[in-house]
Amino acid sequence: MNKETYFETIKCDDYEVFNLAYHCSRIANTIALNINLQDYIYPPSNKLLKCKVTYNDEGVLDVQYSEYKKREIKSFKIIFDDDIQYSKKSTNRKKLDTLFEKRDNCDEVIIIKNGIVHDTSIANIAILYKGTWITSKSCLLKGTTRQRYLNDNLLIEKDISLDMLKEAEKIALMNAMIDFDEINDYSLCL
Repeated sequence: MNKETYFETIKCDDYEVFNLAYHCSRIANTIALNINLQDYIYPPSNKLLKCKVTYNDEGVLDVQYSEYKKREIKSFKIIFDDDIQYSKKSTNRKKLDTLFEKRDNCDEVIIIKNGIVHDTSIANIAILYKGTWITSKSCLLKGTTRQRYLNDNLLIEKDISLDMLKEAEKIALMNAMIDFDEINDYSLCL
């Protein structure tokens, strides 16, 4: 049996748990096991919480809660890595953490693989390009927020080149905790 462990980060606020169907779907796609997360998640307070559910192919291993404070991200270091793989939300984030450490004085990294913008170390990315919000078809991890916005036709999938990124009118980061966070004033560092 596969003993690799995975996790889901789930937003809880004022005792409400957000977007469970998308998280359950990703778990099913990751380990081919249907887990009803509602059976495991009971937010302990009305504060904004990050719920981390750790699991493997045998089921849920742990559920932890922590108060969430959004990180301010205004600058991005462009990192080129043609070998990175992270198609499942594994607890083994060594490669992503190593890339994040290369950010120099920037707040975050944008990972370019095979000439295509993929993700940051913590979120999927979208750009407003010629009036249309685009997210890369070639993302590292198919995030739950990214999938919701695609399903609602608020984003289109199209590979994003470095030139497109440089010409973007805006950037947005997407993950379960920040939803679709538009960043108007940012810098890119090569």
